[in-house]
Order: sequence, then C-alpha cells, then structure tokens
Amino acid sequence: MATATLSDDQLGDLLDLIKDADSVELKLTVPESAHYAAAAALGVDPLDAQIRQIYFFDTPDLSLNRHGVVLRARRVQRRGGDSIVKLRPVIPKQIPKGLRKSAGFTVEVDAMPGGYVCSGTLKESRENADVRQVVAGSESLEALFSKQQRAFLSEHAPTGLSLGDLSVLGPILVLKLKFEPEGFERRLVVELWMYPDGSRVLELSTKCAPAEAFMAAAETRAFLSRRGIDLSGEQQTKTLKALEFFAARVKGA
Repeated sequence: MATATLSDDQLGDLLDLIKDADSVELKLTVPESAHYAAAAALGVDPLDAQIRQIYFFDTPDLSLNRHGVVLRARRVQRRGGDSIVKLRPVIPKQIPKGLRKSAGFTVEVDAMPGGYVCSGTLKESRENADVRQVVAGSESLEALFSKQQRAFLSEHAPTGLSLGDLSVLGPILVLKLKFEPEGFERRLVVELWMYPDGSRVLELSTKCAPAEAFMAAAETRAFLSRRGIDLSGEQQTKTLKALEFFAARVKGA
C-alpha cells in the first residue's frame, strides 16, 4: 500500500525513520468519483460514524505551514476534544530527549502510495465547549494550548509570530469510522472530510507498530485490491487542502 512506488533510497530512509517512531499509519485517499463504490465494497455504514469538527490556526499566507508547523483543535462527538502542535518532517533521533519522553508527545510515520512523512505531535485534551468558545472569539487562542505546547510552537514558528497573529481556519466537518471489515484482521479507519465548497476527501488508514509496518502494508494493499479499491489514484493531503481553502477565504474577506 505504502511502498509500491518508492525508490531504493526512499525505502532506506523510510526504514531509518520507522525504527525510531512510536507508530506507523498507512494511508490511502480514494478518488472522489469512487467514494460511494469504496464505501459499499467495505460495508461502511455512515450511521456508525463519529462527527468531528476540525479547526486550524495559521496566518492568511500560511506562514506556520511553510515552516512545517500545524496548529489544530478538534471537537469530537461523544468524546472530549483536543489541541495539537505538530511538526513535520522530523528526524526522531534529533528530537530532544525531554520532549521525546513527554507523555503527550508522539512520533509517527505517515506512509501512503509513493510517499511518507515523519511527524512529531504534542497533544493536550480539551473540552469541546472550550474549543467552541475560542473559535467564537470569546476566549483567547492561548487558552487551548498548554505552556509546553506554546514553547514547542515558539521554538519552530517564524521569528516574531505570536498566537494573536493567527486566524481561525475552519471548521472542516469530518465523519470518522473505525471498524474491522470482514476478511481483514486489522482495524481500518475511514475518514470523510467535507469541505464547504462541496468537495470531499475520503481517506482509508490503519495503524500498526513500527516492527510490522511492511507486513501491514502488504496485507492492507492485498485486502483493498481484492475489494476493488483503486490504489493508483492521486493522493491528497487533507490538512493542506483545508488550510489552502480557508486561507483563501480569509484573504478574500
């Protein structure tokens, strides 16, 4: 699933990253024209999906994103929300030991057909109501991020950029479903990101331990192929699409 079109050098680099990561997530985006067929082939019931609202925070020219930083908050149905500061790409061996040992910090390799990226994410739990108050403007953005998160952001953000310089980009409405499809022994995750212009991104993913990444990729690829899922379509980045969409709206306001 993830290694089909990687060069020998890319495979070597991927191996180096995986062995020092906490987890590996194998991802595939399905062409929009094939969304309904893919859902039917996998036996997906949309009524089982969890609703999420995702907000990003960046400047209108996406200064944070250009520096490899993603600032995000989520509201999650039937569960609490969260806030994250994500840095990508990262090299696990170069991450400071204190941060690496932090309970809220994880290193994960995202692998998809033809590419991969390793990211470091610092996450904090937040109440859904708190996220709503911040994006509504009744609380400052600082209220969503811990002291450690703000320090991590400050270390990697452009010089002089503060939380007060950031715009709210969102929300994106997401339907997320975790399930074990018949004939597949791993848990599969389906995420449907719905953008305000009517476009959609459908992503299939499964997580695994670093030691089993290549076996998991082979098993997942075989399973999806048997179900008629197109593995050769152009891959889309959900986050970048969302950032560019809402940044354009802010600029045009």
